[in-house]
Amino acid sequence: MNKMIQVHHDHPYTRTDKEKLGRGKRGRAVLFVVLMFALLLANTAIPAGSASAASDLDLAYRWAPVHIQDTDSSDYDADYLTAIDFDGDWDTSNNWENQSVDPGRLKGTAYYSIVETTTHWFILYAFYHPRDWTDFPFFGLDEHENDLEGVLTVVRKDGTEYGRLEAMVTVFHKDFYSFKPSDSTFTNGQETIDGTVRYLSYDGMNHPVTFQEAKGHGIKAWDGTSYANTDVIYYYPSRDVAGVPKGGNDRNVKYKLVDIFAPNGMWDHRFDPKTFSSWGAFNGNNGTGGANAPWAWDDKDDGGQLKGGELATDPAKLISIYFGNLGSFSREYVRNPYIS
Repeated sequence: MNKMIQVHHDHPYTRTDKEKLGRGKRGRAVLFVVLMFALLLANTAIPAGSASAASDLDLAYRWAPVHIQDTDSSDYDADYLTAIDFDGDWDTSNNWENQSVDPGRLKGTAYYSIVETTTHWFILYAFYHPRDWTDFPFFGLDEHENDLEGVLTVVRKDGTEYGRLEAMVTVFHKDFYSFKPSDSTFTNGQETIDGTVRYLSYDGMNHPVTFQEAKGHGIKAWDGTSYANTDVIYYYPSRDVAGVPKGGNDRNVKYKLVDIFAPNGMWDHRFDPKTFSSWGAFNGNNGTGGANAPWAWDDKDDGGQLKGGELATDPAKLISIYFGNLGSFSREYVRNPYIS
């Protein structure tokens, strides 16, 4: 007969019962530890969406252009790249005045967005200046507060991590210009291809190179000019560094990539009357004319097939019109944050 023992209020248990009780307590203790560990993992897990955001940033970084910014010696810092809210607010009606207050605030910035189909990534980059300016505004030459011009890169999903660049379209005021790399199969569509995409090696990869004029800030693909005797700024992409040029001829400045759809970013302010006076039109009050956000960029000669804004909002449609011999080319969007 099993020896009797006394446990808790002298209730009788056999040794076998005691062993079962011990195992039950140990089991509950192990279960408690497992549950606590699971809760700890849940609280320290990567936030939802961060992996895809990092992937987008890496993709944007891979094809971000080495950006050559021409400058004018009469007002070098008026040609520095910067953020729309460089002065600490999203009121774009005071950016002309605030541009010259402290050039140290003019930190290199490029806004980007990614629209994706089943065959391509369409990566857009936008470069902001507080002023579109001229030396002689009294001669009727256009100048205005706020300036945003940019470039669309067309990248084929070819099975590699970052794909293959096939074309580029730049914004030059009210005109778009088309370019392609020398190894692209794209041909003229309803628009004539204007030139060749050239590359410079940076951070172990070949990056397309863009050139932006001083004052008016229109953008085209770099034509290979050395600029040995010209004041220009070479801006290089960065995931997290926004540099300020040392002057109008600085050959090594970083610009920071900023997601257009970041919280409290450009897209979140699309209905903010302090930022935009109407859909996509910046709220400037200096000079004549004005500047637009990417979703309102428009080529004045595109005609009825394109209504304006498609460079950002429907890039597959625009590219299918601008170029021919596209090969496998889908207009079915996997994601398009401009219309989702």
